[in-house]
Amino acid sequence: MRLTFTTEQRALRAEFHAFAKSEVAPEAARHDCEERVGRALIDRLAEVGFLASLISPAHGGRGLDHLGYGLLHEEMGRACSSTRSLLTVHDMVAHTVERWGDDTQRRTWLPRLTAGTAIGAFALSEPDAGSDVAALATRATADGDAYRLDGTKCWISFGAIADVFLVFARADEGLTAFLVERDTPGLEVVSLAGMLGTRGAMLAELRLTGCRVPRANLLAGPGRAHPFIVTEALTLGRYSVASGSIGIAGGCLAESRDHVAERGLMEHQLVQRLLTRMTVHYEAGRLLTFQAGELIWERHADASMAAIKAKYLAATNAAEAAHDAVQVHGAAGCTPNHPVNRYYRDAKVMEIIEGSTEVCEGLIGRFGHADVESYGAASPKTY
Repeated sequence: MRLTFTTEQRALRAEFHAFAKSEVAPEAARHDCEERVGRALIDRLAEVGFLASLISPAHGGRGLDHLGYGLLHEEMGRACSSTRSLLTVHDMVAHTVERWGDDTQRRTWLPRLTAGTAIGAFALSEPDAGSDVAALATRATADGDAYRLDGTKCWISFGAIADVFLVFARADEGLTAFLVERDTPGLEVVSLAGMLGTRGAMLAELRLTGCRVPRANLLAGPGRAHPFIVTEALTLGRYSVASGSIGIAGGCLAESRDHVAERGLMEHQLVQRLLTRMTVHYEAGRLLTFQAGELIWERHADASMAAIKAKYLAATNAAEAAHDAVQVHGAAGCTPNHPVNRYYRDAKVMEIIEGSTEVCEGLIGRFGHADVESYGAASPKTY
């Protein structure tokens, strides 16, 4: 597969790069230190159409295709993983509403989500269940024209400021998706701080105690969340994380290349080795990720597994690239506000979110190699 860009895609890439360089990257250290993404930047992201960028223009969105979306999230991942994380979870909510919501839900939420007047957060993880849908314990109990939700959701990116949560709970009919507004009685939002990486992602824990949600806030009906809604949302999230991880790897390469040139270290073979590793990690992850994006766009049967493979490779490559970048920079790479310091911490988070490295290995190891054909039981010739 050769990655080529149309004239329009090159223009989009230039637009995303310019915005990330001028408006996002300069604020990344502040986001990391203050553990928050500022409202002014969120408003700017909405103004230029980067919030809910997949949503069709008919609903107020930018209507990006798979490659445009990947390029946007690559640039945001390079500039600031916390900002990229906002786009990820917000898009997972908006895309789910557009794809699975009814007309009333679309009219109610999509204009607000694309304009940034409402922030969405994806609430799947629980204390005893990350991406393991079978282990989810939050309950949804029918109560007249509503459902009562009881349980705890944790590690919810941008939960601290979200206006609406896409909450998954287990009803009698099966796993069900709900749009839960922040001011719903019975919902308590507890902010979390002090994370290792993506420190500006404003994480929160959701405590649902008899939280009464109208039936009108169900998406696609009871029992429809798995495998349909949750799988599609996680596939999109993994594609975003993979794209952002490519950005981290590219940032590590660029910072290291410039440092090596400035210090006159290019003739050292060990330095060449580290730059080589970063280069191939970046390019290999990019190819697999954009191939996954194409399958997602086509709604191909292999899209979910392709996204898992891309997320696995891109995240592990980003972590290795960040490790090598710190080695290249030496003590300078360990200082608090150096970009490779932040890349190193953010890359570790990429190996955890949207399915940990081990979860991905379990899925790929069991199901991800069906297209590799063997030669069968034929005996080899002897010579």
